[in-house]
Amino acid sequence: MNQGLNILKKYWGYNAFRPLQEDIIKASLEGNDVLALLPTGGGKSICFQIPALVNDGLCVVISPLIALMKDQVYQLKKRGVSAESLHAGMSKREIDFALDNCVNADIKFLYVSPERLKTELFKARIKIIHDTRGVNLIAVDEAHCISQWGYDFRPAYLEIAAIRELLPEVPIMALTATATEKVKVDIQERLEFRNKKVFTKSFARANLSYSVRFEEHKERKLLEVLNRVRGSAVVYVSTRRHAKELALMLQRSHISADFYHAGLTHEERSLKQENWIHNRTQVIVSTNAFGMGIDKPDVRVVIHMDLPGNLEAYYQEAGRAGRDEKKAFAVIICHQKDIEELRKKTKNSLPEVKLIREVYQMLGNYYQLANGSHPQDSFDFDFQTFSKNFDRHPMEIFNGIKVLESQGAILLSESFYQPSRLMFGLNQKQMYEFQIANAQFDPLIKAILRLYGGDAYNNLIVIQENNLAANLGLTVDACRKMLKHLHEREVLEYIPQKDQPQLSFLMPKYPADKLPIDNHQIESRRKLITAKMETVIAYLHNEERCRTQQLLEYFGEVNYDPCLVCDNCVQNKRKAEELKLRAKYETQIFSLLGQSTDFDVNGLVNAIAPENKNVLTTLVAELVDHGVLKFDEFGKLEKGKKDNP
Repeated sequence: MNQGLNILKKYWGYNAFRPLQEDIIKASLEGNDVLALLPTGGGKSICFQIPALVNDGLCVVISPLIALMKDQVYQLKKRGVSAESLHAGMSKREIDFALDNCVNADIKFLYVSPERLKTELFKARIKIIHDTRGVNLIAVDEAHCISQWGYDFRPAYLEIAAIRELLPEVPIMALTATATEKVKVDIQERLEFRNKKVFTKSFARANLSYSVRFEEHKERKLLEVLNRVRGSAVVYVSTRRHAKELALMLQRSHISADFYHAGLTHEERSLKQENWIHNRTQVIVSTNAFGMGIDKPDVRVVIHMDLPGNLEAYYQEAGRAGRDEKKAFAVIICHQKDIEELRKKTKNSLPEVKLIREVYQMLGNYYQLANGSHPQDSFDFDFQTFSKNFDRHPMEIFNGIKVLESQGAILLSESFYQPSRLMFGLNQKQMYEFQIANAQFDPLIKAILRLYGGDAYNNLIVIQENNLAANLGLTVDACRKMLKHLHEREVLEYIPQKDQPQLSFLMPKYPADKLPIDNHQIESRRKLITAKMETVIAYLHNEERCRTQQLLEYFGEVNYDPCLVCDNCVQNKRKAEELKLRAKYETQIFSLLGQSTDFDVNGLVNAIAPENKNVLTTLVAELVDHGVLKFDEFGKLEKGKKDNP
C-alpha cells in the first residue's frame, strides 16, 4: 500500500487514508470485486481512483449524473490526471474523439453514463482499448441505481453486467452512499460479483442532530431555527417557485439568502453557488438540484420545508450538514397537510398507461421524429416550454417522462453546462485554399487562430463567441451564424453552448400505441415507492425512538446506542429527568403534609425549593385532579381520599 499512499500524497495532498479507504483499495488491488458503502462525504471516489492510478491501463467509471461526472473529470485534470467523459448532450464527433483519445493517449479515467454502454461504438472501442493498453478496473458509482429495490433505479444500469463479457478478467468496484440490505444483495447479484468483498462504514453521524417539527406556522419556525443556528444553511423545497418565494421571505426578514434550481442559467447557478460557498450568502433555498458535487464542510443546518419521498434521499440531503464533524442539525419542518400532499404526489408519480403513451407521442411530435427513426443526438428540453406547447401541467409531463425513463425508452439528463467548442475539419493547406476562395470568412478564421492557436486543427477547443465577435466588430448573433454556416459546409465542427436538460431517445421511435410498456414493472414500482413513502411518514410520527436509530435500522444497522442529540433523545432525557424530580417532589410533599396542614401551593414551593418549579406545580395540580390531594375551606392542602401509598 506504500504506492497507494504515495499517490494519495502526490495528487491529493493527504498523508493518510480515511477509515475503510485503505481496506477497500487493498481488496481491489488484489483483484476482488468490491462493494463499498460509504456515507455522503466519506471519500468514495478515492477508493477507485487510487487503484486505477496504481495499475497500468484505463479505469472505466460508470456514473448516472452528468454534473458529478463533469466535476470529477475537472478535479482529476486539475490534479494532473488525464480523464475523459461520455454522456448525453455530446455530439457523435465528440464521442468519437473522446474514445480515440482513450485508445491512443494515456487517459487514465473514462467516465461514461450507463446509457452509452450498450452502443456499438462504445463496445467496439472498449475492446480495442483493452486489447492495446488494458482496462484495469470498472467502477460503478451510485450503484443503488442498478437495483429495482433502490429509490433511483436506472434501467440502463442493467447493461453494466454485459461489459463483463467484453472484459471478463477486469475487477469491478460498486460504490454507493445509500443502500438497504436488500439493495446490497441485489447489486452484487446483478453485477455478477466474484471473490466478493463488502465494506460498510456506519451510517451514524455522531455530530448530527436529527429532528422533526410539526408546526402550524412553518415559516415562523424556519426563521426561529435560522436565527438560533448561526452559520451556513441549506433549505430544501420541492418546487422552483417555492424556492424563490422562501428566499425572498428570508431576505425580508434580514437573513442573507438566495434561491437555486435547475431552471437557472449556468452563470446564475455558478454565482449563487460561489456566494454561498464563500459565505457571502448564509442560506441557499433549493430544490434537490443543489448539492451534487458540492463539498462544503461547514454547513451547520439542513432544513426540509417539503417532505422527501424516501429516507435514502433524506439521508443524503441531511448529510450535507456537519461534514467538518462539528455539531450540526438536520430539521424537517412540516404540517399534517404536507403528509397528505406527499401521499397525493406519490400516487400521481406513476400515471396511467394512457397518459404515458400521450407524453411519448408529444415528445415524438415536438421533435418531429418519424416512427422507426433512432436519433443519436440529444435534444434540449424545457418542461415549462414543452408543457405550454401541449397545454398540459408540467407535473403530468414530468411523471410521464419518469415512467418512460424507467421503461428504458428515453433518458432526461439533468441540466448541465457545456461551453461552445470547435475544431477545424480541414487541414492547413485546405483551410488556406478555402480562405482565398471565401474571403468573407477569412477574418473569422484568422481571429480563431489568433485567439486560440493552431490547436484547433487537432482538438476540440473551448471558445467564447463574445470574444470572437468583439475581435471582429460583429454582434454575437452574427458571429454564431457564420460559425453555423462553416459547420454546415464541414469547414469546422461547431458545437454551441448547452445549458439545458438533455433528452435522449434510447430506442427507435415507436408508434405511441405500440410502445412496449411493462405493466408489471410499473405496478411493482408503485408498491415500492408507496412503501418508501410510508416509511418516511412513520419516521415523522415516531416521537419515541432515537432518530439516528430509526435511520440506521432502515439501512440494516442494528444495536446502535441512542445518539442522545436528536429531538427524541433530548425529549426522552428530559422526560426521565422529570420523572425523577416528580418522584422526589411527591415524597417531599407527603412528608411535609404529614408534619403540618398549613401549606398552600406557594408554601410547598417555598419549603421544597425545587430545581424545577414548573414540574412541582404541575405535579401538585395533577395530584389534586386525581383526588390524591385536596384543598380545605381555607385553601390549604391536605391528603385526599385517594391517598398516596
